[in-house]
Amino acid sequence: MTMENKSFGFSSELTLDPFVIPPGGKYPIFFLGIAIYFFGISCNLTLLTLIMLRRNLHKPMYFILFSLPLNDLIGITAMLPKVLSDIVTETHTVHYPLCVLQAFLLHMYGGGILFILAAMSIDRYVAICMPLRYTSVMTPRVVICIISLVWGLDFVLIVSLFSLQTRLPRCKSVIMNVFCDNPSLLKLTCGNTAVNNIIGLFNTAVMQAVSVSIQAFSYVKILITCVVTRKSEAKTKAVNTCIAQLVILIVFEVVGTFTILSHRFKNVSADLQKIMGMLIFLVPPLLNPIVYGLYTSEIRTTLLRVLKNRVSF
Repeated sequence: MTMENKSFGFSSELTLDPFVIPPGGKYPIFFLGIAIYFFGISCNLTLLTLIMLRRNLHKPMYFILFSLPLNDLIGITAMLPKVLSDIVTETHTVHYPLCVLQAFLLHMYGGGILFILAAMSIDRYVAICMPLRYTSVMTPRVVICIISLVWGLDFVLIVSLFSLQTRLPRCKSVIMNVFCDNPSLLKLTCGNTAVNNIIGLFNTAVMQAVSVSIQAFSYVKILITCVVTRKSEAKTKAVNTCIAQLVILIVFEVVGTFTILSHRFKNVSADLQKIMGMLIFLVPPLLNPIVYGLYTSEIRTTLLRVLKNRVSF
């Protein structure tokens, strides 16, 4: 009985289900993964640095946008380094507290994208539909409240999800994935998980419903404003500032849908399922800063100006 408690105690070691990698393949995969990781990190850090240091970007829109690359850094860093380390060292083990931490951060990242995009759509709605009142509505206090609500609501929903894990005993020690997430942790338990599943579905539904409904309202209002107004400049501004957010939302939802579907079909290989599961933490962090760089003229112009000044020195 003592040995059993020790095996499944708080600090017990869990085994991850590894990729099946052909001989000689682990180092090319590792270096490709490192290149992807550093590219994602450098792009998001560049966007964060621009917003922090350039005074022309010290506006409500960019203060809210600041949360997006920060969230992307959390997602890609919580997942990829551990997976790459396991591939090259062939260890495939993780201590339970670190597994829970990784799962918590990954779920925070997923909810964070949805809430941040909703907050950004509110800012664009006010800017385009109420341009004369923008500065009086989007005050520093309101912006701080919006950002606090985004992270606070995300944190509360994820904590409520993971706190339910503590009431269930663990009787397994193999994570059937290359990284830890809430469903994988739930499969380690040997109690009734019905409540956990219901709360998990409820939290997912709340995140999706809140995010999509706010964005749908904002973009419909913006579209109506574009149709009504005769100022082509206002229409151009609406398209340029909203298209990036819509692209990011579509990419996230499409990748997320593919991930869910890959687990529903039995003929999909286990390795492909794992890769699809990783994409949701890789594709948005890689694409988001590029999308904003391409579609947001102020960020693009600021970056080019900084690079030009560096080259002239």
